[in-house]
Amino acid sequence: MRQFIRHPTDVPIEYRLTDLANHLHEYLRNISSGGLCFTSNQSVPIGAEILIQIPLRQPVFEVKGAVTWCNPVNNHFEVGVKFIDTRTERGVRMAEQICYIEHYKHEVLEKEGRVITGEEAAVEWIAAYAQDFPV
Repeated sequence: MRQFIRHPTDVPIEYRLTDLANHLHEYLRNISSGGLCFTSNQSVPIGAEILIQIPLRQPVFEVKGAVTWCNPVNNHFEVGVKFIDTRTERGVRMAEQICYIEHYKHEVLEKEGRVITGEEAAVEWIAAYAQDFPV
């Protein structure tokens, strides 16, 4: 049984291992207050310290973590990260909502053909779903 509820998402992220300078661009699979999972084109060493950025809004959400698992899936890897700083919970909650809003924006375009801004998506998503947002 999971200690934290995982919130699914499909938004782009950037990450880098703390001992490397280059940022890699991948996609977030899910996020919770305890950690996250993302897809990667390459294996990431278990135990490595990692810096994750979700650059959807300013300021960019940034969190430090440690890689807890890395599993091959088809032609990529799924990487599990546990947040190092337990004080990140409020920021993670904000990032979860931003991910849901970004997903909603893409869903509206796909299903309704409507192009909306991030702000319009936020207003609509909050009105429709915020009261049911899992805690």
